[in-house]
Amino acid sequence: MAKWRSGKIWMAAMLCLIIVLAGCSSNNGGSKESSNNGKNNSNAAAQESSNTGAAAEGTDAGADAKSSIEFMGWGGDTEKAVFQKLIDAYMKKYPNKKVKYTVVPPGEYYQKLDTLIAAKKTPDVFYAGGANFNKLVSSGVLMNLQKLLDTSSLVDQSNVWPAALDRYRYDGTASGKGDIYGLPKDVGPWALAYNKDLFDKAGLPYPSAKAGEYTWDDMIADAKKLTVANERGKIDTFGVAAYSTESAVWANGGDWTDGNGKITIDTPEFAQAMQFVADLSLVNKVSPSKDDEKAQNGYSRFVAGKVAMFPMGPWDQPGFWDLPFNWDIAAWPASPNTGKTATWLGSLGFVVSAKTEFPDDAFRLAAYLSLDQDSQRQNYQLGQAVPNLMDMAKGEFMQMDKKPESRQVFLDIISDYGRPPIENSSKNTKWLDTFWQDASAVWTGKQSAADFVKAEQPKLQKLYDEGNK
Repeated sequence: MAKWRSGKIWMAAMLCLIIVLAGCSSNNGGSKESSNNGKNNSNAAAQESSNTGAAAEGTDAGADAKSSIEFMGWGGDTEKAVFQKLIDAYMKKYPNKKVKYTVVPPGEYYQKLDTLIAAKKTPDVFYAGGANFNKLVSSGVLMNLQKLLDTSSLVDQSNVWPAALDRYRYDGTASGKGDIYGLPKDVGPWALAYNKDLFDKAGLPYPSAKAGEYTWDDMIADAKKLTVANERGKIDTFGVAAYSTESAVWANGGDWTDGNGKITIDTPEFAQAMQFVADLSLVNKVSPSKDDEKAQNGYSRFVAGKVAMFPMGPWDQPGFWDLPFNWDIAAWPASPNTGKTATWLGSLGFVVSAKTEFPDDAFRLAAYLSLDQDSQRQNYQLGQAVPNLMDMAKGEFMQMDKKPESRQVFLDIISDYGRPPIENSSKNTKWLDTFWQDASAVWTGKQSAADFVKAEQPKLQKLYDEGNK
């Protein structure tokens, strides 16, 4: 979904940057949507009723009417080029549909969006993810897409990953259920990549692609053999880097919240998992320390062949295809305490302004970018994402002749053990940002995880309550 990875030293801020979620209000989106139907250029009845006109027959009514809409997103040069190609293809398919594509630097995107919303210049179609989706949908900024989805021939909802669509459901109080207010730009399974050449050199079997078969204990044992010091005694190659704190906590039966607003970090399961991650560096010496990461981050070390195991998302594929060593992906190691594993499943959505002048055309563009077969094929062939369409993901995507060989891992994460990011129940993430900032005390060994979570819980609870009422 997305490509919003920053150095992810023990996974912190990076994971907070990216992705999905939902929010809390009632019918604001629907009522504003209805007020715009009179302005619609073609298929107004589709939003008012699921059994009237051409929409009920599943046709693409209004495809020939003229309109001009604006689509705003973020991304670097590669993503910009990909989406410009997709938009050009869309306008070729629909010659009377004009789309203005605006790209904003990721760090400035939501500030720019807030400014446009305040000025009543909201783009017709735009990205929304993470806590920002919650905030936008709960404040009535987003259009309810459910009736258009139900009556359109452009989308087969049964062929879209449920985990992707469910991210953009909202019932007026919580995300994950109710009507759909966005379509997935992507689903981002966070897998564990490994350097096969380093494993071969150490005479070790590869980590299993099947969830539950490779444990924390197995990984530490392998990582110790894969960690190599140079002639000066300084570690030159590490066994693992940027191990996912989320994966460890979830696998061990812990979590940050109970889903209903209570912060739950002060549990033995959470503390044990957090300490396991910290001790990869502090005790086992198989992962770069905080100072090591400042000198050279884990991603740079992995692509240089100096880290044996490192997290990756589908968007990393183009950069990894040119690596001078063999690599593949595995399931995240399982907690020996539970026998289970977990990892985060990111996503970013295409959403439509509740005040768009052309709701049908805005929906048509969002549906094209999200779910059109040609656009999805181009997206995965360029190594940008796993297809949102299940039949394509399980079919031609699996038959690609490029790495990773064990790409089934991506699909297993999406369908079986991927989790929404921590911020999934938030509209404001100050509490989570504070957690990651304060967690440096554990990563550097100044405080045990058990002591840290006990002291941190009331602080985070106060921040959560203040920001997510």
